[in-house]
Amino acid sequence: MPTPAADPLAGWSPNPFTAAGVTHDVFICGTGPGVVLLPEIPGLSPQVMGLANHLVGEGFTVAVPSLFGEPGRELSAGYAVRTIAKACITREFAAFTRNADRPIAQYTRALARWLHERAGGPGVGVIGMCFTGGFALAAAMEPAVLAPVGSQPSVPFPLGEARRRDLGMSEREQAVIAERVRTEGLCLIGLRFSEDSASPADRFTELAKAFGPGWRAIPLNSKPGNPDGIGKHEHSVLTGADVEKPGHPTNAARAEVTAFLHERLAGEPDPER
Repeated sequence: MPTPAADPLAGWSPNPFTAAGVTHDVFICGTGPGVVLLPEIPGLSPQVMGLANHLVGEGFTVAVPSLFGEPGRELSAGYAVRTIAKACITREFAAFTRNADRPIAQYTRALARWLHERAGGPGVGVIGMCFTGGFALAAAMEPAVLAPVGSQPSVPFPLGEARRRDLGMSEREQAVIAERVRTEGLCLIGLRFSEDSASPADRFTELAKAFGPGWRAIPLNSKPGNPDGIGKHEHSVLTGADVEKPGHPTNAARAEVTAFLHERLAGEPDPER
């Protein structure tokens, strides 16, 4: 992983944005088509902002809402535990609720509409990771969202079979998104390490059933003895330690997501399709 910048928020401008009864500061930078980047726990860490800066460098206007944690603070185990404990009891996220129409998904859709108006173009992308992965997929109910990406979606927390199979959205959201897949050719991307129990394989199986040809999974092999030495406990695909290493599966996955955004938001051909 590259050495984090002295100030991971350098060049980013915070703007308060209110929707669905909540207000969060949204950090914005870049030009070009819009991408909403939802942070993983514990928040706008140097690693998350590293991905944000990568997307800016790829020619996107990126909006990163500070949903939890302290913007710019480095990741640590204790900080992550405290942040997730607080987020879990917040109605906005409904971390344990099944088939939920979550306020944060409503907030993300409103932010996507606003960013589309600001950045222009055919539409915007939304990327969520871990705690926010499913929120990004649920945001595809919004017509302005043309490129939803859920990396290791973990909510609702997979406690019991029913939650492992839950899509992380309500039936209402699922129905609207499935109709968009059928009538508009909408595509949703999901990423996970194969042995990641926090983002269960059962959830990806159900997402494939729900959205058929509109679901595009990017699995990364973390089985014991895999050729890339990926540990079975690896979780963060797009912000992990090897994401800057050419030839590494996480680097290739990030490149595939970036190509998907270019294809859907700027009309550029995706070499993988």
